[in-house]
Amino acid sequence: MFLFVPVCLGLGAVFWFSLPVPPAASVLIVLSSIALLAVVMSLAGTVRRFVSVAGLLVLAGMALAATETWRASTTILDSPVLAKVTGVVERREAGASGEWRYVVRLLQTEDPILRRPPERVSLLARSRHQPLKIGDALTGRARLSPPSGPALPGLNDFAFQSYFAGIGAVGFFIGAPQPAVAASLTDGGFWMRLDQALFSLRDRISDRIHAVLPGDTGAFAASIITGERRSMSKEATDALRLSGLAHITAISGLNMALAAGIFFVGLRGLLCLMPTVAQRYPIKKVAAAGALLAATAYVLISGYQVSALRAYLMTAVMLMAVLIDRPAISLRNLAVAATLILIAQPSAVMGPSFQMSFAATAALIAGYSGWRARPRSIWPAPKSPVAKLASFIVKFIGGTLATSLIGGLSTAIFAVTHFHRLSTHGLEANLAAMPLISVVVMPAGFIAMLLMPFGIDAPFFWIMGLGLDLVLVVAHTVAGWGDGVLVARQPDWFPILIVIALLLMTLLHTWLRHAGTLLLAITLAAATVRPPDTPADLFISEDGRLVGFWPKGKGEGEVTVLATNRSRPPAFLFDQWQPALALTRNQPPIQLKSPVLPPPADWKNGKSWDQQTSQQARQTLTELIGAAKSDAFTCIRGACATMISGSWKVVTLDRADLAGFACDLADIVILAARSRMKGCRSGARFISETTLRSSGAMELRLGEPGENQINVTAAFAGQPRPWTMHRLYDWRTGVTESQHETEIPAPPQALELKAVEPSSDGHLHFQ
Repeated sequence: MFLFVPVCLGLGAVFWFSLPVPPAASVLIVLSSIALLAVVMSLAGTVRRFVSVAGLLVLAGMALAATETWRASTTILDSPVLAKVTGVVERREAGASGEWRYVVRLLQTEDPILRRPPERVSLLARSRHQPLKIGDALTGRARLSPPSGPALPGLNDFAFQSYFAGIGAVGFFIGAPQPAVAASLTDGGFWMRLDQALFSLRDRISDRIHAVLPGDTGAFAASIITGERRSMSKEATDALRLSGLAHITAISGLNMALAAGIFFVGLRGLLCLMPTVAQRYPIKKVAAAGALLAATAYVLISGYQVSALRAYLMTAVMLMAVLIDRPAISLRNLAVAATLILIAQPSAVMGPSFQMSFAATAALIAGYSGWRARPRSIWPAPKSPVAKLASFIVKFIGGTLATSLIGGLSTAIFAVTHFHRLSTHGLEANLAAMPLISVVVMPAGFIAMLLMPFGIDAPFFWIMGLGLDLVLVVAHTVAGWGDGVLVARQPDWFPILIVIALLLMTLLHTWLRHAGTLLLAITLAAATVRPPDTPADLFISEDGRLVGFWPKGKGEGEVTVLATNRSRPPAFLFDQWQPALALTRNQPPIQLKSPVLPPPADWKNGKSWDQQTSQQARQTLTELIGAAKSDAFTCIRGACATMISGSWKVVTLDRADLAGFACDLADIVILAARSRMKGCRSGARFISETTLRSSGAMELRLGEPGENQINVTAAFAGQPRPWTMHRLYDWRTGVTESQHETEIPAPPQALELKAVEPSSDGHLHFQ
């Protein structure tokens, strides 16, 4: 039952992060007291005892999640702003095109002074400049924006990740950042200075690798050794992703096990060459202690990634088991590592790194245990050198094949859930690349790191580079065979049942584990035969600038093409829409050169449109809607229109001064700008950037023709959580709204007016 301790802790954390309204601290304390009392009063070994302990652990997971959220307390910027920033560089990474990304601890903001400045920001500097070092102060004018929310309801929320990473805003410098006056620096304390020293060391190691191995080869080597991934080109990154080899760039169990294993075997072999030492001292334990130090050094320069921490804890537990004469590889060690991570960072359970790394490791350990328990082979052991070599090659290939197969199958559900894509040729790619990583890349890289302080590391980095070049050749070749399979969003019950099945299959040892196999088969069969969900009719990004619909309409043919109101949709958004909706391509809008909208009114100087200009704007929108089609958006500069389901007139606008006219002519108006309008007087549904700021991205399901019914699914609803509260904050008034509004504002009620005689001033009055 110890194996289920991290399962219960993780379940509690998932509950706390997923609940619309989490329970208060007082409620958790009362429930925990009741569960603890039930544990004390129940007998050991009984079902009641197990249930009580499980409930207590779930409540403990919820308490840990609440504590981490309180401990983070990250201030997230509420709205985009252009300001002058001054701060200290805490992290930096070079990009593939010479740009630099800095994580800056803000000290000051100017022009304007932010009322709620974030503590840390991530800023991209594209202009040529002398790169600033970690610990240096910098200043410059920058465009700051809040971390984006889900591209569609249910997709990845980047603000959640940024909140727990301590990043309150992202953006870019306008021009090159400049060094700031050193007197503006503040002392961050011992732990912050230690953190800066470690990242400075990591930075110097990356610079050395790039100096010896330029281009993608050096970037690949840096990602394996220091965890720096931004310097790799997009082509190489896409090739690794599509071929199923992207896991190599993450410092995971493979990298940590190879590093610790090479040190362990190498040190033990060297000690064996000294008979006096080997006979007097436990050289296996000495080698294990040395390997533990090497693994500790590796994780300190890796940037503390979740996969690296999990791998380090697993490796540390394994080596500690060697020191105390316990079995080194077991699911108990994995449970200890998972428990420690969940205690320190419960939010990690919501991310793909934690889920995929632990799923793969648990499956591999369970598979290894099953292989060891198999009946002995009836074939005689090989005796000749040739037969032994052939047997070694067969076992090596079979082991690599089995490892890739088990790891790929165990992480497939999480790849589908988070990335909506499956690599169809990952098995072949891993079979060709992993021997190179195990035999050439990691040993050469480890030896190079040991020799780096002496300045004789270049030859081994070159050997490492040759191996990585071959891995990139494999990646590009396999990626050319196809882009993989796009898997649209699955129902909520699908990943839940699959995870339960995997837990039963890997954590149980008796015949009960076959219940997991049965549950897995039933779930996959149900997902295969179930009728496809009816897709939404209209998709709106969180800023209102990207809007899409099915050109064929729902239920007609294969829905694989999405018509959008942008000829070139933002890659950041569309790259998430495409796999989630299983799209094959984008249907660009039809661009018309005429009619032309009048220029915007100059409201700041008190100049509004005259009656003729207003009539021109109305007539232009009328002609645009009249030319609208049902298979694509029809656009002019500043506005687009389409017909959905043959009756819904949809207009998208880039200008707020056209909203009133569009409301009179269309059924749905989407404005990609801030507006004080709450709704259309005509009865049309009005959605603006102001509306979307609270609700996030939207999906609309439209009623039948003639019915004015719209079903809205929004990314955020109900009471705010700490990582969504910034969406409800108004910097002008300093007030935060109580909850996220997801309903499209209803039109105001019609008024019955009764005209009376004109007064002496010539105005017509109404009652």
